[in-house]
Amino acid sequence: MSTVLNVKPKEDCRWDLVSLGEVMLRLDPGDGRVATTRSFRVWEGGGEYNVARGLKRGFGMDTTVVTALADNPVGRLVQDLIYQGGVDQSHLRWVAYDGIGRQVRNGLNFTERGFGVRGAVGCSDRGHTAVSQLQPGEIDWEKIFGDEGARWFHTGGIFCALSETTPQVAREAIEVARKHGTIVSYDLNYRESLWKSIGGKARAQKVNRELAPLIDVMLGNEEDFTACLGFEVEDVDANLSKLDTENFRRMIQRATKEFPNFKVVATTLRNAKTATINDWGAVCFASGEFYQATTRENLEIYDRVGGGDSFASGLIYGFLMNQGVQYAVDCGAAHGALAMTTPGDTTMATLSDVEKLMKGGGARVAR
Repeated sequence: MSTVLNVKPKEDCRWDLVSLGEVMLRLDPGDGRVATTRSFRVWEGGGEYNVARGLKRGFGMDTTVVTALADNPVGRLVQDLIYQGGVDQSHLRWVAYDGIGRQVRNGLNFTERGFGVRGAVGCSDRGHTAVSQLQPGEIDWEKIFGDEGARWFHTGGIFCALSETTPQVAREAIEVARKHGTIVSYDLNYRESLWKSIGGKARAQKVNRELAPLIDVMLGNEEDFTACLGFEVEDVDANLSKLDTENFRRMIQRATKEFPNFKVVATTLRNAKTATINDWGAVCFASGEFYQATTRENLEIYDRVGGGDSFASGLIYGFLMNQGVQYAVDCGAAHGALAMTTPGDTTMATLSDVEKLMKGGGARVAR
């Protein structure tokens, strides 16, 4: 395993993983729709945070999140949800609230799950949020990566799309992490809604391509690599199944040629037959070899949001535990599949659940 990633030993670090990103309040209309519901259930969620939470609650790792919240009752509700998730809050910054949110606020994410032919829909309300206003120099990265120590650092394209300053903060964190031998992962996580008013794909590519040379483990699906890094594949058979790995293989060959620093590249493979029936798989490229997880056809989906983040946390767990690339991609795919069987962005699965599914365990009642 040392030939793939040189992960620092646990005894040398306080944190198994540090994540940098926004934590929003998700408002979930349950089986209804956002525009017609009369009640919401709330969860916390955010691409980068979900990975830290999955590693904590699902796999028992020591994780912390670097983020910021406006100090009002909504922010304190998000904090209470983070407490339930178990992720450390010692690097959470509280920002004074001005009374109505002219200057700073907390992010809201209205998300309906979809069903059958009706796809899931998300509507974010996250302008001028506390974390989007983070500036370089405000976080003591030397304390986090030098004094406390971290084995892994995770951030991504969602955080970097929030403002002009967030990519600068991400770069500052990545550079200090690398200085102290911390593995750096980045999820491209392209969201058209976040980029469209600030330059669209051209801006996304500029930001992400500047950070790409600093990344050890790059995560993203075909759309992410195309939209965020500009890798088009013209010679792919349009009739190939979305779960066929050929498209991804060609994309990765081009990406790793331009960015040889990518030690690991991984993606989920999804064919959404309906909102509630998906084919689901995953592929990981490491040390010149492709490793593929078990493909689960006709996987029943309860809530697809966060499936990719749970894949990332399972994959990272495999590497942190030095279990090998095949275990890591299988663990990620199984964890992502299980996370999509429960509501909310974050996992409700345990390590035993994941390993049971990896071994082929079924859905018979356990009692």
